[in-house]
Amino acid sequence: MKTTIWGCRGSLAAPGPDTVRYGGNTSCVQVLLNDGTLLVLDAGTGIRPLGQGLMRDPEPINLLLTHLHLDHIEGLGFFMPMWDAEREVHIWGPASPVDSLEERLARYLSPPLFPIHLHDIPARLIFHDVPEEPWEIGGARIEAGPVSHPGPTVGYRIEEGATSFTFIPDHEPELAGDLAELSPDWISGLGIAAGSDLLFHDSAYFEAEYEKRVGWGHSSVRAAVLFARRAEVRRLVLFHHDPLHSDSVLVELEARAQELWGEDGDPPGLGHEGLTIEVAEGAVVSD
Repeated sequence: MKTTIWGCRGSLAAPGPDTVRYGGNTSCVQVLLNDGTLLVLDAGTGIRPLGQGLMRDPEPINLLLTHLHLDHIEGLGFFMPMWDAEREVHIWGPASPVDSLEERLARYLSPPLFPIHLHDIPARLIFHDVPEEPWEIGGARIEAGPVSHPGPTVGYRIEEGATSFTFIPDHEPELAGDLAELSPDWISGLGIAAGSDLLFHDSAYFEAEYEKRVGWGHSSVRAAVLFARRAEVRRLVLFHHDPLHSDSVLVELEARAQELWGEDGDPPGLGHEGLTIEVAEGAVVSD
């Protein structure tokens, strides 16, 4: 499978001269399976340029939302395939005990927040609560697991053959305690990440920043590295960059992650817009 980042900024889009290298668009990742099936993870502002390139492709689209905070859905109304009456778009997201996924998305995609109501969008939209058990899309086995973040939130594990990719863009696993000491059963999200070839994980803060933001739902760089180590993943990509972190600050955060990681295995790296990583059996290769 091949993953491409279209947006990896967190909380708020941050365009400008200080964010050119890593990008200012919020969460959106494209996953292309070996059989040609397309998966889209999250609908932040990065989904707008992705959608422009999909208008000539008539195939159904599967959009998997980790949660419904605005930075993960704000690009939805600007995703061009949604405006094609011939297209079928499946939207997956975490269940709520109160309202359906469609009803919750309609709170944003309706006046006064958006000029057109969700039910007037021309594409055929099909809404799915993510199931508790793994399911299949194309040639992939998909698993959604709850993770520690305000509101119903899931991470996704995508397996194709012997390869695996886990996506947990918003996550605060250290809320339960020191990840170096916790039992695996007490570490949020560890089950879906365990043994993954590739993990995209929240790494919003330096350790000192996190101390002032406990409970906000995001990870320190130390927690991201410890989580990846406890999950025994092959490669970690740092995701959900704080909107206040410039390119130069992110370089420092990457250096801190690599210091924490040590010498064993591939060092963690920063996600950036345009980064494409191919996950093949026995190899994880960046283009």
